[in-house]
Amino acid sequence: MIKNTAQIKQALGNLLDANSIIFAQEEMGAYLDEPRKRFHKKALAIVLPKNVSDVQKIVRFASEHELVLVPQGGNTGLVGGQVPLFANEIIISLSRLNRVRKIDVAAGNIVVEAGMILQQLHESVTKDNMFFPLTIASKGSAQIGGVLATNAGGIHALSYGNARELCLGIEAVMADGSLYNGLKYLKKDNSGYDLKNLLIGSEGTLAIITAANLKLIKQPIENETALVALENVQQAYELFCTIKQIANSKLSAFEIIPRFGIDILLKHKVIEKELIKDNSPYYVLAEISYFERGNNDILMGELEKAYEKEQISDGTIYAQSVAEREELWHLREAMSETQGLEGASIKHDVSVAPQKVPQLIKRGIEAIAKIDKNIRPCPFGHLGDGNIHFNFSQPKGANPEEFLAMSDEIHKAIYDIVIELDGSISAEHGIGQLKTDLLKQVKDPVALNMMQAIKNALDPKHIMNRGKILR
Repeated sequence: MIKNTAQIKQALGNLLDANSIIFAQEEMGAYLDEPRKRFHKKALAIVLPKNVSDVQKIVRFASEHELVLVPQGGNTGLVGGQVPLFANEIIISLSRLNRVRKIDVAAGNIVVEAGMILQQLHESVTKDNMFFPLTIASKGSAQIGGVLATNAGGIHALSYGNARELCLGIEAVMADGSLYNGLKYLKKDNSGYDLKNLLIGSEGTLAIITAANLKLIKQPIENETALVALENVQQAYELFCTIKQIANSKLSAFEIIPRFGIDILLKHKVIEKELIKDNSPYYVLAEISYFERGNNDILMGELEKAYEKEQISDGTIYAQSVAEREELWHLREAMSETQGLEGASIKHDVSVAPQKVPQLIKRGIEAIAKIDKNIRPCPFGHLGDGNIHFNFSQPKGANPEEFLAMSDEIHKAIYDIVIELDGSISAEHGIGQLKTDLLKQVKDPVALNMMQAIKNALDPKHIMNRGKILR
């Protein structure tokens, strides 16, 4: 058994070439500095395998010597699942496994390696007039392995589902170094447990995803996109129900944005001009995607009806071009990052049934106002599937550290409401190391026991992302 860091370095040097290992702490910043800057632990080493065989070698080595591995994709995770917890782990970056192995346009699938960046996947299939529908704000950095390991959702989950629904099969290195090859796709395969879906969403605690077979669809021939002004969240939900009833699965996105979000985008010049003249408390960014020619003005028709009934204001912006559509989506995708420019923020990634979103937001804002009426709420996100990023910015001029000291009280207030509404404390960001204690408080004890039994069975030495999800 290896006893010290020098021996670990020597052994890793025998497994991989020198440019596939980082030992110097001053060179590890990009791998240790996660987006919210909440977790700050060192690593023993960063390893960058070039192929699946390298991944297997590393895992076998870690298993033999009981060294903890932290699988990492694009390091965009928001709950600390991709960075060290104990300061003695080895980060295994999948960034060099980034090839397209196979694409079958007729069948509508593509096999890619885990290190492929999501945006590169989008770009790689456009030449075939195909579309991978999962889109998240971090698409320029997020890698497919991380997207699947966290079961990411994003703006199009309303119509196409989360990562799990878009994955047809995976390949993964197990905790003993063996390779699970589940890349083949069969519409019917009733031959036992669904291992693919067990590993998707496991945040690297059961295995390391190295490749995936992903679902592709034809590019929409047209998108109808509009930014709609409303007086309250209840109106937004009622508009959603109306449009959804007519458009059905064509309604690909339905996002809610508060006026506070628009204001900070303007203040920090993330958007150059006021896109919508109406100074309403809330806005909805809605999109309908069409895959065949015909009645392709459903959104415009329904918005005209809603305006006549005075359900929405006359401040609606209807995108007339691809550039205008991209401008509207930039507004939504920049929301979280721009909030950081307003000082400290306390964030929640939660979900409830869509019909309960108005109640969640109203009760949540009222609860936090009782703690400090100057705290600025910024609830935004995927109203159509009930996933709200219920964020709060520090009061103007407040001390950031004093505001963050209120985190536990604010978290409790929001999570208590979410639980009362039969919702989830983590909609699409995962558990990581941020929410392990909270998970123990709210998860069904039988479910927790089942999860622990699976962890013990597949990773008996607990070398795979130890302490994440299950502390």
